[in-house]
Amino acid sequence: MPVNLPEPVARDLHPVDGVRIGVIEAGIRKANRKDLTVFLLDEGTHVAGVFTQNRFCAAPVQVCREHLASGASPRALVINTGNANAGTGTDGLARAHQTCSAAATALGLTPNQVLPYSTGVIMETLPVERILAGLPAAIADAHTDNWLKAATGIMTTDTVAKAFSKQINLGSATITVTGIAKGAGMIRPNMATMLGFIATDACIAPGLMAGLVSDLAEGSFNRITVDGDTSTNDSLTLIASNKAANSTVTDINSAEGQLLRSALLNVARQLAQAIVRDGEGATKFIAITVEGGKTGEECRQVAYAIAHSPLVKTAFFASDPNLGRILAAVGYAGIADLDQTLIDLYLDEVQVALNGGRNPGYREEDGQRVMKQSEISVKVNLRRGSATDSVWTCDLSHDYVSINADYRS
Repeated sequence: MPVNLPEPVARDLHPVDGVRIGVIEAGIRKANRKDLTVFLLDEGTHVAGVFTQNRFCAAPVQVCREHLASGASPRALVINTGNANAGTGTDGLARAHQTCSAAATALGLTPNQVLPYSTGVIMETLPVERILAGLPAAIADAHTDNWLKAATGIMTTDTVAKAFSKQINLGSATITVTGIAKGAGMIRPNMATMLGFIATDACIAPGLMAGLVSDLAEGSFNRITVDGDTSTNDSLTLIASNKAANSTVTDINSAEGQLLRSALLNVARQLAQAIVRDGEGATKFIAITVEGGKTGEECRQVAYAIAHSPLVKTAFFASDPNLGRILAAVGYAGIADLDQTLIDLYLDEVQVALNGGRNPGYREEDGQRVMKQSEISVKVNLRRGSATDSVWTCDLSHDYVSINADYRS
Protein backbone atom coordinates (compact mmCIF):
# COMPACT_ATOMS: atom_id res chain seq x y z
CA MET A 1 0.00 0.00 0.00
CA PRO A 2 1.30 3.50 -0.77
CA VAL A 3 2.31 5.72 2.15
CA ASN A 4 -0.43 8.29 2.76
CA LEU A 5 -1.19 8.61 -0.96
CA PRO A 6 -4.90 8.59 -1.78
CA GLU A 7 -6.31 7.69 -5.17
CA PRO A 8 -6.76 10.81 -7.33
CA VAL A 9 -10.31 11.90 -8.05
CA ALA A 10 -11.29 12.75 -11.62
CA ARG A 11 -13.24 15.88 -10.68
CA ASP A 12 -10.15 17.33 -8.99
CA LEU A 13 -8.12 17.15 -12.21
CA HIS A 14 -8.76 20.26 -14.26
CA PRO A 15 -8.80 19.89 -18.05
CA VAL A 16 -6.14 21.86 -19.89
CA ASP A 17 -7.57 23.71 -22.88
CA GLY A 18 -5.81 22.55 -26.04
CA VAL A 19 -4.90 19.10 -24.69
CA ARG A 20 -7.03 16.01 -25.40
CA ILE A 21 -6.20 12.52 -24.17
CA GLY A 22 -7.31 9.08 -25.33
CA VAL A 23 -6.67 5.82 -23.47
CA ILE A 24 -7.47 2.26 -24.57
CA GLU A 25 -6.60 -1.40 -24.06
CA ALA A 26 -4.24 -2.53 -26.83
CA GLY A 27 -3.06 -5.83 -25.31
CA ILE A 28 0.58 -4.80 -25.48
CA ARG A 29 1.62 -7.15 -22.67
CA LYS A 30 -1.44 -8.15 -20.67
CA ALA A 31 -5.11 -8.36 -21.54
CA ASN A 32 -7.79 -6.24 -19.90
CA ARG A 33 -5.63 -3.31 -18.92
CA LYS A 34 -5.34 0.17 -20.35
CA ASP A 35 -1.90 0.37 -21.93
CA LEU A 36 -2.02 2.80 -24.89
CA THR A 37 -2.41 6.54 -24.35
CA VAL A 38 -2.35 9.42 -26.82
CA PHE A 39 -2.08 13.14 -26.13
CA LEU A 40 -3.42 15.34 -28.94
CA LEU A 41 -2.17 18.92 -28.82
CA ASP A 42 -3.73 21.92 -30.55
CA GLU A 43 -1.70 23.93 -33.02
CA GLY A 44 0.39 26.58 -31.26
CA THR A 45 1.32 24.30 -28.36
CA HIS A 46 4.94 24.37 -27.16
CA VAL A 47 6.59 21.19 -25.84
CA ALA A 48 9.92 20.52 -24.12
CA GLY A 49 11.35 17.49 -22.40
CA VAL A 50 14.23 16.11 -20.39
CA PHE A 51 15.28 12.50 -20.55
CA THR A 52 17.34 9.87 -18.81
CA GLN A 53 21.11 10.24 -18.61
CA ASN A 54 21.44 6.46 -18.66
CA ARG A 55 23.68 5.85 -21.67
CA PHE A 56 21.68 2.70 -22.46
CA CYS A 57 18.63 4.80 -23.24
CA ALA A 58 15.53 3.35 -24.84
CA ALA A 59 14.55 3.75 -28.50
CA PRO A 60 11.63 6.12 -27.75
CA VAL A 61 13.95 8.38 -25.75
CA GLN A 62 16.29 8.57 -28.73
CA VAL A 63 13.41 9.35 -31.08
CA CYS A 64 11.92 11.99 -28.74
CA ARG A 65 15.27 13.75 -28.56
CA GLU A 66 15.60 13.59 -32.34
CA HIS A 67 12.11 14.98 -32.98
CA LEU A 68 12.41 17.77 -30.42
CA ALA A 69 15.78 18.77 -31.87
CA SER A 70 14.30 18.90 -35.38
CA GLY A 71 12.45 22.10 -34.58
CA ALA A 72 9.06 20.64 -35.51
CA SER A 73 6.16 21.55 -33.23
CA PRO A 74 4.97 18.37 -31.49
CA ARG A 75 1.25 17.79 -31.88
CA ALA A 76 0.87 14.27 -30.50
CA LEU A 77 2.35 11.97 -27.85
CA VAL A 78 1.98 8.18 -28.02
CA ILE A 79 2.63 6.27 -24.79
CA ASN A 80 2.62 2.52 -24.27
CA THR A 81 3.09 0.48 -21.12
CA GLY A 82 4.12 -3.15 -20.77
CA ASN A 83 7.18 -2.90 -23.00
CA ALA A 84 10.07 -0.45 -22.62
CA ASN A 85 11.47 -0.85 -26.16
CA ALA A 86 14.91 -0.59 -24.57
CA GLY A 87 17.90 -2.77 -25.38
CA THR A 88 16.26 -3.49 -28.73
CA GLY A 89 18.86 -1.99 -31.10
CA THR A 90 18.04 -0.77 -34.60
CA ASP A 91 14.85 -2.83 -34.66
CA GLY A 92 13.56 -0.94 -31.62
CA LEU A 93 14.34 2.39 -33.27
CA ALA A 94 12.52 1.30 -36.41
CA ARG A 95 9.46 0.33 -34.36
CA ALA A 96 9.44 3.65 -32.50
CA HIS A 97 9.64 5.49 -35.83
CA GLN A 98 6.86 3.27 -37.18
CA THR A 99 4.64 4.32 -34.27
CA CYS A 100 5.28 7.99 -35.06
CA SER A 101 4.60 7.52 -38.77
CA ALA A 102 1.30 5.74 -38.14
CA ALA A 103 0.10 8.40 -35.70
CA ALA A 104 1.19 11.16 -38.08
CA THR A 105 -0.75 9.60 -40.96
CA ALA A 106 -3.87 9.26 -38.83
CA LEU A 107 -3.66 12.86 -37.63
CA GLY A 108 -2.41 14.63 -40.77
CA LEU A 109 0.96 15.45 -39.23
CA THR A 110 4.58 14.81 -40.08
CA PRO A 111 6.30 11.98 -38.15
CA ASN A 112 8.62 14.38 -36.31
CA GLN A 113 5.55 16.05 -34.81
CA VAL A 114 4.86 12.85 -32.84
CA LEU A 115 6.75 11.93 -29.65
CA PRO A 116 6.82 8.25 -28.57
CA TYR A 117 7.15 6.99 -24.99
CA SER A 118 7.41 3.44 -23.67
CA THR A 119 7.66 1.85 -20.23
CA GLY A 120 7.76 -1.75 -19.06
CA VAL A 121 10.03 -4.73 -19.57
CA ILE A 122 13.48 -4.08 -21.04
CA MET A 123 15.04 -6.03 -23.94
CA GLU A 124 11.84 -7.39 -25.41
CA THR A 125 10.59 -6.62 -28.92
CA LEU A 126 7.93 -3.91 -29.00
CA PRO A 127 4.68 -5.36 -30.41
CA VAL A 128 4.23 -2.34 -32.64
CA GLU A 129 1.43 -4.00 -34.62
CA ARG A 130 -0.76 -3.85 -31.49
CA ILE A 131 -0.01 -0.16 -31.06
CA LEU A 132 -0.84 0.55 -34.71
CA ALA A 133 -4.06 -1.44 -34.44
CA GLY A 134 -5.08 0.47 -31.31
CA LEU A 135 -4.22 3.99 -32.46
CA PRO A 136 -7.56 4.74 -34.20
CA ALA A 137 -9.53 3.84 -31.07
CA ALA A 138 -7.16 5.82 -28.84
CA ILE A 139 -7.49 8.88 -31.07
CA ALA A 140 -11.28 8.50 -31.13
CA ASP A 141 -11.31 8.36 -27.32
CA ALA A 142 -9.49 11.69 -26.96
CA HIS A 143 -11.21 14.13 -24.60
CA THR A 144 -10.03 16.96 -22.37
CA ASP A 145 -11.20 15.26 -19.15
CA ASN A 146 -9.31 11.95 -19.50
CA TRP A 147 -6.46 12.82 -17.15
CA LEU A 148 -7.31 10.14 -14.58
CA LYS A 149 -7.66 7.50 -17.30
CA ALA A 150 -4.23 8.52 -18.58
CA ALA A 151 -2.68 8.35 -15.12
CA THR A 152 -4.02 4.79 -14.84
CA GLY A 153 -3.04 3.90 -18.38
CA ILE A 154 0.67 4.64 -17.90
CA MET A 155 1.06 2.57 -14.70
CA THR A 156 3.33 -0.48 -14.45
CA THR A 157 4.15 -1.68 -10.90
CA ASP A 158 2.43 1.40 -9.46
CA THR A 159 -0.32 0.55 -6.99
CA VAL A 160 -2.09 3.90 -7.34
CA ALA A 161 -2.43 6.43 -10.14
CA LYS A 162 -0.49 9.66 -9.74
CA ALA A 163 -2.18 12.88 -10.86
CA PHE A 164 -2.39 16.41 -9.48
CA SER A 165 -3.87 19.69 -10.63
CA LYS A 166 -3.63 23.32 -9.63
CA GLN A 167 -5.13 26.62 -10.75
CA ILE A 168 -3.76 30.11 -10.19
CA ASN A 169 -4.56 33.64 -11.30
CA LEU A 170 -1.99 35.15 -13.61
CA GLY A 171 -2.98 38.73 -14.22
CA SER A 172 -6.66 38.56 -15.11
CA ALA A 173 -6.44 34.99 -16.41
CA THR A 174 -7.05 31.70 -14.61
CA ILE A 175 -4.20 29.33 -15.37
CA THR A 176 -4.47 25.54 -15.10
CA VAL A 177 -1.61 23.12 -14.42
CA THR A 178 -2.36 19.39 -14.50
CA GLY A 179 0.15 16.55 -14.46
CA ILE A 180 0.45 12.78 -14.30
CA ALA A 181 3.36 10.46 -13.65
CA LYS A 182 4.18 6.79 -13.27
CA GLY A 183 6.93 5.19 -11.30
CA ALA A 184 7.44 2.96 -8.27
CA GLY A 185 10.70 1.09 -8.86
CA MET A 186 13.91 1.60 -10.84
CA ILE A 187 13.83 5.10 -9.41
CA ARG A 188 17.00 7.16 -9.09
CA PRO A 189 16.47 10.16 -11.32
CA ASN A 190 19.38 11.59 -13.21
CA MET A 191 17.39 14.31 -14.95
CA ALA A 192 13.85 13.38 -14.09
CA THR A 193 12.54 9.90 -13.68
CA MET A 194 9.77 7.57 -14.75
CA LEU A 195 7.30 8.98 -17.23
CA GLY A 196 5.86 12.36 -16.34
CA PHE A 197 3.63 14.74 -18.28
CA ILE A 198 2.74 18.22 -17.03
CA ALA A 199 0.50 20.51 -19.08
CA THR A 200 -0.60 24.09 -18.67
CA ASP A 201 -2.76 26.41 -20.75
CA ALA A 202 -0.51 29.36 -19.85
CA CYS A 203 1.05 31.38 -22.64
CA ILE A 204 4.80 30.84 -22.39
CA ALA A 205 7.45 32.07 -24.80
CA PRO A 206 8.90 29.03 -26.62
CA GLY A 207 12.44 30.02 -25.72
CA LEU A 208 11.68 29.48 -22.02
CA MET A 209 10.40 25.92 -22.31
CA ALA A 210 13.65 23.92 -22.34
CA GLY A 211 15.09 25.78 -19.36
CA LEU A 212 11.81 25.60 -17.49
CA VAL A 213 11.37 21.81 -17.82
CA SER A 214 14.98 21.28 -16.70
CA ASP A 215 14.37 23.56 -13.72
CA LEU A 216 11.22 21.63 -12.78
CA ALA A 217 13.05 18.31 -12.98
CA GLU A 218 15.91 19.60 -10.88
CA GLY A 219 13.56 20.84 -8.17
CA SER A 220 11.36 17.73 -7.99
CA PHE A 221 12.16 14.47 -9.77
CA ASN A 222 15.89 14.97 -9.28
CA ARG A 223 15.26 14.90 -5.53
CA ILE A 224 13.80 11.40 -5.21
CA THR A 225 15.09 7.86 -4.99
CA VAL A 226 13.49 4.49 -4.29
CA ASP A 227 16.26 2.02 -5.10
CA GLY A 228 19.10 3.98 -6.69
CA ASP A 229 18.51 2.63 -10.23
CA THR A 230 18.30 5.10 -13.12
CA SER A 231 15.85 3.87 -15.75
CA THR A 232 16.52 3.55 -19.46
CA ASN A 233 13.24 5.31 -20.27
CA ASP A 234 13.00 8.28 -17.90
CA SER A 235 11.14 11.17 -19.52
CA LEU A 236 9.55 14.36 -18.24
CA THR A 237 7.56 16.41 -20.74
CA LEU A 238 6.21 19.93 -20.28
CA ILE A 239 3.32 21.08 -22.48
CA ALA A 240 2.14 24.68 -22.81
CA SER A 241 -0.98 25.00 -24.97
CA ASN A 242 -0.95 28.84 -24.92
CA LYS A 243 -4.76 28.90 -24.71
CA ALA A 244 -5.15 31.05 -21.60
CA ALA A 245 -5.66 34.80 -21.75
CA ASN A 246 -2.57 35.76 -19.78
CA SER A 247 0.12 37.98 -21.22
CA THR A 248 2.83 35.73 -22.63
CA VAL A 249 5.46 34.99 -20.00
CA THR A 250 8.77 36.00 -21.56
CA ASP A 251 10.88 36.23 -18.40
CA ILE A 252 10.69 33.41 -15.86
CA ASN A 253 12.27 35.73 -13.26
CA SER A 254 9.44 38.27 -13.56
CA ALA A 255 6.69 38.32 -10.93
CA GLU A 256 4.30 36.46 -13.24
CA GLY A 257 7.06 34.08 -14.34
CA GLN A 258 7.84 33.15 -10.76
CA LEU A 259 4.16 32.66 -9.93
CA LEU A 260 3.80 30.30 -12.89
CA ARG A 261 7.03 28.48 -12.04
CA SER A 262 5.81 28.00 -8.46
CA ALA A 263 2.54 26.42 -9.66
CA LEU A 264 4.34 24.10 -12.08
CA LEU A 265 6.88 23.13 -9.41
CA ASN A 266 4.09 22.46 -6.91
CA VAL A 267 2.52 19.89 -9.25
CA ALA A 268 5.92 18.42 -10.18
CA ARG A 269 6.89 17.95 -6.52
CA GLN A 270 3.57 16.33 -5.65
CA LEU A 271 4.07 13.88 -8.52
CA ALA A 272 7.68 13.20 -7.52
CA GLN A 273 6.81 12.59 -3.89
CA ALA A 274 3.89 10.37 -4.96
CA ILE A 275 6.40 8.10 -6.69
CA VAL A 276 8.34 7.71 -3.44
CA ARG A 277 5.14 7.18 -1.45
CA ASP A 278 4.27 4.40 -3.89
CA GLY A 279 7.80 2.99 -3.97
CA GLU A 280 7.76 -0.76 -4.48
CA GLY A 281 7.04 -2.28 -1.08
CA ALA A 282 7.37 1.07 0.72
CA THR A 283 5.96 1.48 4.23
CA LYS A 284 7.70 4.75 5.19
CA PHE A 285 8.09 8.14 3.45
CA ILE A 286 11.37 9.77 4.47
CA ALA A 287 12.44 13.37 3.85
CA ILE A 288 16.19 13.86 4.21
CA THR A 289 17.52 17.39 4.60
CA VAL A 290 21.21 18.21 4.76
CA GLU A 291 22.10 21.71 5.86
CA GLY A 292 25.29 23.53 6.66
CA GLY A 293 27.04 22.38 3.48
CA LYS A 294 29.42 24.46 1.39
CA THR A 295 27.23 23.94 -1.71
CA GLY A 296 23.83 22.53 -2.56
CA GLU A 297 25.53 19.82 -4.58
CA GLU A 298 27.49 18.77 -1.51
CA CYS A 299 24.28 18.60 0.53
CA ARG A 300 22.61 16.42 -2.11
CA GLN A 301 25.68 14.18 -2.20
CA VAL A 302 25.32 13.46 1.49
CA ALA A 303 21.52 13.18 1.35
CA TYR A 304 21.68 10.60 -1.44
CA ALA A 305 24.35 8.60 0.39
CA ILE A 306 21.85 8.24 3.23
CA ALA A 307 18.87 7.65 0.95
CA HIS A 308 20.62 4.93 -1.08
CA SER A 309 22.01 2.95 1.84
CA PRO A 310 20.31 -0.46 2.07
CA LEU A 311 21.34 -0.61 5.73
CA VAL A 312 19.66 2.71 6.48
CA LYS A 313 16.56 1.85 4.46
CA THR A 314 16.10 -1.57 6.08
CA ALA A 315 16.55 -0.05 9.54
CA PHE A 316 13.70 2.33 8.77
CA PHE A 317 11.55 -0.57 7.60
CA ALA A 318 12.20 -2.38 10.90
CA SER A 319 11.75 0.81 12.96
CA ASP A 320 15.16 -0.04 14.40
CA PRO A 321 17.03 3.07 15.61
CA ASN A 322 20.39 1.71 14.50
CA LEU A 323 21.28 5.27 13.60
CA GLY A 324 25.03 4.90 13.39
CA ARG A 325 24.23 3.68 9.88
CA ILE A 326 23.21 7.24 8.94
CA LEU A 327 26.46 8.68 10.28
CA ALA A 328 28.40 6.02 8.37
CA ALA A 329 26.64 7.06 5.15
CA VAL A 330 27.47 10.70 5.80
CA GLY A 331 31.09 9.67 6.27
CA TYR A 332 31.39 7.77 2.98
CA ALA A 333 29.46 10.32 0.90
CA GLY A 334 32.75 11.53 -0.56
CA ILE A 335 33.52 14.83 1.18
CA ALA A 336 37.26 14.54 1.70
CA ASP A 337 37.62 17.36 4.24
CA LEU A 338 34.51 16.60 6.28
CA ASP A 339 34.98 17.28 10.00
CA GLN A 340 33.01 14.59 11.82
CA THR A 341 33.26 16.46 15.14
CA LEU A 342 30.88 19.14 13.83
CA ILE A 343 28.01 16.93 12.63
CA ASP A 344 24.56 16.97 14.22
CA LEU A 345 21.80 14.46 13.39
CA TYR A 346 18.06 14.71 14.04
CA LEU A 347 15.07 12.41 13.56
CA ASP A 348 12.13 14.82 13.48
CA GLU A 349 12.68 16.88 16.64
CA VAL A 350 14.82 14.24 18.35
CA GLN A 351 18.55 15.10 18.34
CA VAL A 352 20.43 11.83 17.96
CA ALA A 353 24.00 13.02 17.42
CA LEU A 354 25.76 16.12 18.72
CA ASN A 355 29.18 17.18 17.47
CA GLY A 356 29.66 13.86 15.73
CA GLY A 357 28.85 11.68 18.75
CA ARG A 358 25.80 10.38 20.53
CA ASN A 359 23.78 13.21 22.05
CA PRO A 360 23.97 12.73 25.86
CA GLY A 361 20.24 13.46 26.07
CA TYR A 362 19.23 10.99 23.36
CA ARG A 363 17.13 8.00 24.39
CA GLU A 364 16.69 5.08 22.01
CA GLU A 365 12.97 4.85 22.75
CA ASP A 366 12.61 8.39 21.34
CA GLY A 367 14.36 7.35 18.14
CA GLN A 368 12.19 4.27 17.84
CA ARG A 369 9.03 6.32 18.38
CA VAL A 370 9.90 8.48 15.38
CA MET A 371 10.93 5.51 13.25
CA LYS A 372 7.56 3.82 13.78
CA GLN A 373 5.85 6.72 12.05
CA SER A 374 4.82 6.42 8.41
CA GLU A 375 6.40 9.83 7.65
CA ILE A 376 9.84 10.66 8.99
CA SER A 377 12.22 13.57 8.59
CA VAL A 378 15.99 13.17 8.85
CA LYS A 379 18.13 16.28 9.25
CA VAL A 380 21.91 16.39 9.13
CA ASN A 381 23.85 19.58 9.85
CA LEU A 382 27.38 19.50 8.47
CA ARG A 383 28.20 22.91 9.98
CA ARG A 384 30.64 23.83 7.23
CA GLY A 385 28.63 26.37 5.21
CA SER A 386 25.21 27.87 4.56
CA ALA A 387 23.84 25.62 1.79
CA THR A 388 20.92 23.26 2.27
CA ASP A 389 19.03 20.75 0.13
CA SER A 390 16.59 17.87 0.47
CA VAL A 391 15.77 14.53 -1.14
CA TRP A 392 12.84 12.19 -0.60
CA THR A 393 13.04 8.42 -0.29
CA CYS A 394 11.34 5.40 1.26
CA ASP A 395 12.29 2.32 3.25
CA LEU A 396 13.33 -1.02 1.77
CA SER A 397 11.03 -3.91 2.64
CA HIS A 398 10.65 -7.62 1.92
CA ASP A 399 8.01 -6.75 -0.65
CA TYR A 400 10.50 -4.80 -2.78
CA VAL A 401 12.43 -8.01 -3.38
CA SER A 402 9.25 -9.99 -4.09
CA ILE A 403 7.86 -7.42 -6.53
CA ASN A 404 11.07 -7.28 -8.56
CA ALA A 405 11.68 -11.01 -8.41
CA ASP A 406 8.22 -11.60 -9.88
CA TYR A 407 8.14 -8.60 -12.23
CA ARG A 408 8.05 -10.53 -15.51
CA SER A 409 5.77 -13.34 -14.37
